[in-house]
Amino acid sequence: VIAGTNGNPVILVKYKGEEKHFVAEEISSMILTKMREIAEKFLESPVKNAVITVPAYFNDFQRKATKDARAIAGLNVMRIINEPTAAALAYGLRMKANSIVERNIFVFDLGGGTFDVSILTIKDGVFEVKATAGDTHLGGEDFDNRMVNHFVKEFKRKNEIDISQNPKALRRMKTACE
Repeated sequence: VIAGTNGNPVILVKYKGEEKHFVAEEISSMILTKMREIAEKFLESPVKNAVITVPAYFNDFQRKATKDARAIAGLNVMRIINEPTAAALAYGLRMKANSIVERNIFVFDLGGGTFDVSILTIKDGVFEVKATAGDTHLGGEDFDNRMVNHFVKEFKRKNEIDISQNPKALRRMKTACE
């Protein structure tokens, strides 16, 4: 990753001896294009429209970049929604969201590197997001690393052997913790 125009990140890729530069939107558009191809193959029909989910912590700039990526991929984005909101929608559709009874839903999205929560209300098929928040520095990987550190210390305490400088042992410990 190098600094590009206006300090924006540019991803430098060497492929088959050739060096290429991509902005984040181009990488995202490649992913969206591939996802579109997979969907078209599965559905056996063209896909023009999409709803795209983004992490709850995405700011306006990141959301705009996602919209730019969809344009590059040739998709008409009907809506961009937070991932926890998408999970709540799936839950609501599954649990008959048209229920007259108002339901409050707490969505807990613990990803590999992020943690997002959303609180929504569903009543008469209407979903209302009450609150959403996220932490970009807390996720499954963080828990894995904490567990590895804990068990390395525990191993040393029980066996009087320090494996903290042994890459092979650390890989095995990480695999076990995952």
